[in-house]
Amino acid sequence: MLRRRRTTPEVQAAFEAFRDVLVHLEPAKAALTDVMPTTRMPGRPLPDALAEFEDGLARSRERMPAWRTPEMEPQWTACEQGLVDAMSRTGRFREDAPELGGFEGLIWAVEELMAPLDPFATAAERFRELGAR
Repeated sequence: MLRRRRTTPEVQAAFEAFRDVLVHLEPAKAALTDVMPTTRMPGRPLPDALAEFEDGLARSRERMPAWRTPEMEPQWTACEQGLVDAMSRTGRFREDAPELGGFEGLIWAVEELMAPLDPFATAAERFRELGAR
């Protein structure tokens, strides 16, 4: 019989605050991926997607302090730095847009802008290890 690990109330509260960050971060990431054309849709204009992505990053960053706990400090720090880096990259794209040159360039741009947010997956895994649900 498998038993679920119980967590502390502090970690559970931090997890709920973490999810509040994701409520703003995930739609921001989805807005950015909407620039990719499909067989039915031409793709969203990159400047529009960047504006929505940047707004979502800012709203996420505002909520970051609520899930900072000793158990999550390394993951929190990595996520905070990821948001800072993603915001910086977005600002550079907006101010000095590189020549993307088509579909491959769009793929590169989306990956480049979202790569700093990878620590959020690590943080989610750490919450699972701590028994947060």
